[in-house]
Amino acid sequence: MLIVAALGGNALLQRGEKLAAQIQQHHVVDAVAQLARLCAGNQLIVTHGNGPQVGLLALESANDPELERAYPFDVLGAQTQGMIGYWLLQAFNNAVANRESVAMVTQTLVDVNDPAFTHPTKFVGHGYSEADARALAAKNSWSIARDGALWRRVVASPEPREVIEGAVIEELARRGTIVIGVGGGGVPVVREEGELRGVDAVIDKDLATALLATSVGADLMLLVTDVAGVIDGFATPDARVLSTATVDELRGRTFASGSMGPKVESACRFVEATGRRAVIGALDDVLGLVEGTSGTSVVR
Repeated sequence: MLIVAALGGNALLQRGEKLAAQIQQHHVVDAVAQLARLCAGNQLIVTHGNGPQVGLLALESANDPELERAYPFDVLGAQTQGMIGYWLLQAFNNAVANRESVAMVTQTLVDVNDPAFTHPTKFVGHGYSEADARALAAKNSWSIARDGALWRRVVASPEPREVIEGAVIEELARRGTIVIGVGGGGVPVVREEGELRGVDAVIDKDLATALLATSVGADLMLLVTDVAGVIDGFATPDARVLSTATVDELRGRTFASGSMGPKVESACRFVEATGRRAVIGALDDVLGLVEGTSGTSVVR
């Protein structure tokens, strides 16, 4: 099978952990040890998040006295693709010695007129107390919003329309190369008068993954995270993991926009577009996700 697997942010950093390189690299090695189990007999494309990492670079750029203006998010996104891609690439090289691996800086096309540019919603970076967040927002001209008990920066997150390097990714994957791409949803770009240019935004990684999985004709899409699957009756005594759910069933429910919501929407889009299966579940049982014995399988 051609499998597209999206690594959630927990694969690199757990809540409360510092953004130290050695901590993130440790998590990457653990994540790849699981994903490497998918390589036997399958073709593999891996995408990943970058929220904490791009937030750190944005904060450092905003506070750099050498810069008159902070780096825009398209540039910061490309930087995180290089950093995280390098860690994943090295881990795959060490874990799957008989397969070639490549990490690609990937661009994702968006619409310059997308309303998201005037209504930022995507969380990036650290969480702060309300007072600290408001002070940083005033200093750096940020938009902020509540994220659970904390406050975080929010930036524009336009709808992904096309993965520019999608055909190259598919060609490499189908000849057996493990491809790491569409990191952080891809570098956001628009096309004007036939030319591409970057825009100051971030793209939802799960939505971009669904777009890529559809365009390359993936047989299966995995959205791996730190929970066992989609929870029915979340935060109640009757909570349970849904083993299988149809698109209509999931679209009739409400999920948190900052966590499970994008994963459910992405799974539904892939299934609607292809008729194939998408699975949401835990990283530590990827073979179970493939076999349908764990996680939540989303079907038409």
